[in-house]
Amino acid sequence: MPRRGPRPKENSMSDAQLQISVQITPNPNSLQFCVNREIIRAGSFNFEDSQSAQASPVAAALFALGSVSGVLIGRDFVTVTKKSDLDWPAIAASISEVLNQRLLPGEKIVEESLSSKTESGMSETELQIRRVIDEEIRPAVARDGGDIVFDSYEAGVVRLRLQGACSSCPSSIMTLKMGIENRLKQVIPEIREVVSV
Repeated sequence: MPRRGPRPKENSMSDAQLQISVQITPNPNSLQFCVNREIIRAGSFNFEDSQSAQASPVAAALFALGSVSGVLIGRDFVTVTKKSDLDWPAIAASISEVLNQRLLPGEKIVEESLSSKTESGMSETELQIRRVIDEEIRPAVARDGGDIVFDSYEAGVVRLRLQGACSSCPSSIMTLKMGIENRLKQVIPEIREVVSV
């Protein structure tokens, strides 16, 4: 009877070869680089300059290219915003190369000290706003390469941070007012306005 060798390991996402697909976003200066594995467990990390990017080897390497003005790292994507005076064909390949080098299993994506605002100390209304944003709005916005993060709520005014492709998108104000504000007002009638900070 022939001897069998050891059973091959089943492929996990971390063992699979990294695949990157590029998605166009509503913002002409931003592209979403989608990957076939989880990069971070939850939430997102936004880097608006090379100094803040030092907390992420991935973002720092992208800013080092000299053509990048913003990086948003999500669960399974990286949205890169280019400097407006550059064309995508001239820089997309170098961005993909950095991502192929930096998104390998075991590579550090962001410093562990980075964390989002905790829910402790929030009012019931603020928690309800965050739930609607996190469960309904953020997943839809992430498909376009952006993110929306709750900042504060006071006197009927919700303040949100637009990140990634959303931060400088020409249609972001319409999305904020027509989509997000209307949805939040349906759930929480005392909301008067939603603004970007």
